[in-house]
Amino acid sequence: MPLTPEQRAEIDASRLAPSQTSRPTVPALEALLFTPIELLDHGFVRVIDYMGDDGAVVQAARVSYGRGTKKVSEDTGLIRYLMRHRHSTPFEMCEIKFHVKLPVFVARQWIRHRMASVNEYSARYSILDREFYLPEPGQVSAQSVSNRQGRAEALSPDKAAEVLDLLRQDASRCYENYETMLDPEGLGLARELARMNLTLNTYTQWYWKIDLHNLLHFLSLRADSHAQYEIRVYAEAMLDVLRAWVPITASAFEDYRLGAFTFSAGMIDVLRRKLAGEVVAQSDSGLTKREWEEMQAVLKKG
Repeated sequence: MPLTPEQRAEIDASRLAPSQTSRPTVPALEALLFTPIELLDHGFVRVIDYMGDDGAVVQAARVSYGRGTKKVSEDTGLIRYLMRHRHSTPFEMCEIKFHVKLPVFVARQWIRHRMASVNEYSARYSILDREFYLPEPGQVSAQSVSNRQGRAEALSPDKAAEVLDLLRQDASRCYENYETMLDPEGLGLARELARMNLTLNTYTQWYWKIDLHNLLHFLSLRADSHAQYEIRVYAEAMLDVLRAWVPITASAFEDYRLGAFTFSAGMIDVLRRKLAGEVVAQSDSGLTKREWEEMQAVLKKG
């Protein structure tokens, strides 16, 4: 399990601790504070702290002295305008801090998003737990032939079982060697050296603090259907947190960013020609084959 009974007791104690504040709070997010949203086989994401709400975005955009000076409908219109026209600074006024437990290979992909403050569990200082990510059989897939960094169809049950056995054996053997190297009565190797023997499916943890603007950028890439499954499940859980925290911003984000597609100037030209009644083929569109296929896929959705 991701959390021990002792850890759960610590979380419950934090949730029940009385607190007073004059700053704006969001009841829906307060209800989620500290509680782990369990993901994969041993992972989780949980909200530790936050600052700001939809009102803080509006306040920053208007540079107003107070809050609630406009109707909710006007605030909604302003936030949607900011999102639509990519005026990002007001969204930077809100921040959120997560505690995340995730496989190392997911962490190395995640850390490419550099606009956040990160503090990771140190394997130089502490010993990593014996916990490894093993995908569900349905996620054990072949390499895609059309996407060099993607998956194709799932392997047969027999092949998937063989892969999972190899992953389990490798992770267990490497961890056992890790323990052997650390043993102070035996080899006594330094932790910072012993850790390099661990497999990439070993779990790590970190605190990750980010402003709302950069969180939206992270979610636009990692909650997308093309993102790797193992990081996408974290992004989708964080998208639910976003909906609880800043519902107006989340709605605008899903309309204008997550569920949208950006058309190039060349694509717009093709659409205008089509609307004017012209029959346009890829060969005379001025678009590459890939651009043409992406545009057609979007237009045929639904």
